[in-house]
Parts: sequence; structure tokens; C-alpha cells
Amino acid sequence: MDFLSDFLTNFLAKLQSPTLGFLIGGGVVAALGSRLAIPDAVYKFIVFMLLIKVGLSGGIAIRNANLAEMLLPAVFAMAVGILIVFIGRYTLAKLPNVKVVDAIATAGLFGAVSGSTLAAALTLMETGGMQYEPWAAALYPFMDIPALVTAIVLASVYLSKQRSAADEHLSKQEYLGQQEYRAQQGGGTAVEYRSKQGSTANKKVEIWPIIKESLQGSALSALLLGIALGLLTRPESVYESFFNPLFRGLLSILMLIMGMEATARINELRKVAQWYAVYGLVAPLLHGFIAFGLGMIAHAITGFSPGGVVILAVIAASSSDISGPPTLRAGIPSANPSAYIGSSTAVGTPVAIALGIPLYIALAQALMGS
Repeated sequence: MDFLSDFLTNFLAKLQSPTLGFLIGGGVVAALGSRLAIPDAVYKFIVFMLLIKVGLSGGIAIRNANLAEMLLPAVFAMAVGILIVFIGRYTLAKLPNVKVVDAIATAGLFGAVSGSTLAAALTLMETGGMQYEPWAAALYPFMDIPALVTAIVLASVYLSKQRSAADEHLSKQEYLGQQEYRAQQGGGTAVEYRSKQGSTANKKVEIWPIIKESLQGSALSALLLGIALGLLTRPESVYESFFNPLFRGLLSILMLIMGMEATARINELRKVAQWYAVYGLVAPLLHGFIAFGLGMIAHAITGFSPGGVVILAVIAASSSDISGPPTLRAGIPSANPSAYIGSSTAVGTPVAIALGIPLYIALAQALMGS
């Protein structure tokens, strides 16, 4: 009972944090029909500033860290990103009225990482005095890129098989006609015809363009730039005097924007099957618990900090809000953006931030101490 009481106390305390208050406030303002609007350029600038700050702190830490300590958490981050996509492929895609390509795209977005959710978690942990490895933020790309690549590859393979099956069905229906026609034209046999069709349908999936698209996304680019600057330069003075003091204020505005955006996206979610709402509610917590369990294994083996375990769980629970959508739109153009963006922004992100972050922090404190 003491464990449960302490857990609930910590969890409720985290729900009362200013960060989550701004998120809820933004949602309420939008629901009341307020005309409050924050320009998109301001939103992008805030995200850039937050991720540069996170990247700088991670790069500075990596420069002074034992890289061997990062190996197991990085492997677990990659494994979780890939696993999340396969979970969506074989759960969400099996539900009624859910198209397979839409399910794969949705799982890819949930497997990718939200920079703003990560920034919110770091702020909440710092506010509560929870220690973590500064390089833990650098686990972001280890989960983000494999998830997006896996989703696009799975969708490409599925669509290729669908085209191949359709072509095979067509060739069976018209086998005699095709054979007679091509024989008359001297163009070869029906077997050769189907062989050419199959080779067209089963084109190889190009991996590098997917990785390149992900790396060129604004969120991941900002984070990687910050990490590179932290590694290769000495940015401590500008970090302490400029980026660090602005961090919490900028994050509060970002949470306000995200709360307003989440409410606005609810209408988009109504256009698709209700199963996306169920997935958006359940998936972030499930993914976070899987990563939390792996993080505890790393904690037992390498001494990975409780705060690091929380960060691994949070990035698994998050769903990409900046770099993921354009990458998936380019990589899986046949998928419905209302499905994967609506379920992510309207349900997944609020669940990850309002429930996931305080839940994982409280659970880590209860199980491992702060």
C-alpha cells in the first residue's frame, strides 16, 4: 500500500506541473472557440530553439562520456522503434475499417520521436530534480530513423505484393487472350509478359533516400546540429547564458500551441475509423512501458540512470510531430494523413505528455529512486 500511495502522490504532483498546465490550457482555449493564434513561424522557431538546446547539452555530455555506456540504451532505442512499427502492422492493421497502409504509416509516426515531447519531459525532470545522463537525449535518432525506415519499407513491400497479386489475377483471367495476342504480334509468350509485370511490381525499396529524408527533417536536423556543435566546439558559455535560461519559457508556449493543435485535430480524427482513437490512447502507454522495461534491464546491467530510463520510455511513447509527417507523406503517399496525423496529434501526443511523462517519472522514482 505504501508503494501505491507514493506512486499516486508522485503521479498527481506531476500532473499539476506548469508544463502540463499550459498544454491543458491550450486545449481548453481552443475548445471554447477562442481566436487566439500563434504564427507557425513562431512555433517552428520555438521547436528549433528547444532542440538546439537539447542537442547542445547532449553533445557536451557525449564529449565527456564513456561511449560504451551508450551502446546498450542505443541498441534498445533502435529495437523499440522497429518493434513499435511491427506492433502496429499486426494489431491496428487487423482492425475493422482500417487500411493496412494507413495503419503502417500511423505505427511509423508513433515509432518516430517527438522533439517537443522530449523537451517537455526533460524540463519536468529538471524541475523535479531527477538526474539523467545528458547524452540520453541523443537516443532520439536511434529510435526515430529506424521506425520511419521500417514503416516505409513495410508499406512498400505490402503495396508491391498487392500489385503483384492483382497482376497475377489479371494474367490468369486473360491468360489465353494474352498468349494468343502476343503470339500473333511476335512479342513473346505470356510467361515472359507476366515476368516483366512481376519485375515492375517488385521494384527494390531504396533505403538511403528514406534515411536522407528523415535526417533532413527540421526537428532531427536541429537536434543533430546541436549535438555536433556540443561535440566539436566549446559552447558552454552561450549555452548557460542564452539557451538554458530561455528553455522553460519557450517550452510553456510550445505546450500551449500543442494543446490548441490537439483540440483542432479532433475534427480530422472523426473522418477516419474510431479505432485510430483507441490506438492513439493505448499505444503511447504500451510503447512507453516496453521501453521502460528495456531501460530497467540497461539500468541493471550498465547502471543506466532512472532518469535515462524515463527518457527512453518517453521517446517511445511520443509520436513525431515535425519531421515524421512529411517523411511519411513522401514515403507512403497512398496513406491517409488524417489517419496518422489525427490519431497522433489529437490523442497520442496529449496522452504521452499529460499521462505518459508523469507516469514514467513516478514509476521510476517508486522502483529505482530519484
